[in-house]
Amino acid sequence: MDLSALLTDALMGYFVVFARIGSALLFMPGFAETSVPTRHRLFFGLILSAALYPVTGLGPVAEDRPGALLLIFGSEITVGLWIGLVARTLLSALQFAGYQMALMSGLANALAPNIGAFEGATSMAAMLLIGATALIFITDLHHLIIESLLMSYQVFIPGTFMLADLTDQFARATQVSLYLGLSIAAPFYVAGLVLNVGMGLANRMMASLQVFFIAQPLLIAAGLALMVLAVPTMMRGFLEPFANWLTTYGF
Repeated sequence: MDLSALLTDALMGYFVVFARIGSALLFMPGFAETSVPTRHRLFFGLILSAALYPVTGLGPVAEDRPGALLLIFGSEITVGLWIGLVARTLLSALQFAGYQMALMSGLANALAPNIGAFEGATSMAAMLLIGATALIFITDLHHLIIESLLMSYQVFIPGTFMLADLTDQFARATQVSLYLGLSIAAPFYVAGLVLNVGMGLANRMMASLQVFFIAQPLLIAAGLALMVLAVPTMMRGFLEPFANWLTTYGF
């Protein structure tokens, strides 16, 4: 057997693995944050691909036809982007919930710098996103992420397109993300409704009283206090569905 041909096929197989894993890491929560330098993310993707390549079951790729190689790399990049984008879509539930919480608490104009791949966020959304990213590593979910990337080779056979299934699951991910965001922000809807109804009644009884300026500090304090009490449940409400998806790739 020609040694150079064997090395070429093995190197081609490695780049096929990197196409999927590198594409997934482009959007994966915890690994694709803008606070991580691009060079470090690239090195991590290369090293992780080298570590997982022997156990993916892919082996050397002995293919020299441009059309076939384009199909293989296209399918791998598509699967990798799907994995990363679905994970990022689930994380976006916290951003949506943070916006709603800030709106109900009177903190909608308290903005924070860009967090991760999101273009700006309210202070509450930023706290939720930072907390979720930290908990991914604290709870060892990053190990589950790596394990799920390896498991993807059993679910998605390399070189095959499953566009209909991927599209359907991505639509389901959007639905789940919206449901999670509404569920996480639900206590603030109730508290905001009660407080605003109370402000309206007070204004009806005392029309000359500047209810807004008096009640606004109370609204902010109540929102912050409720967030402190509800944060553990909020984080659990995101981490559990996220972990379940990583183990099944389905909803």
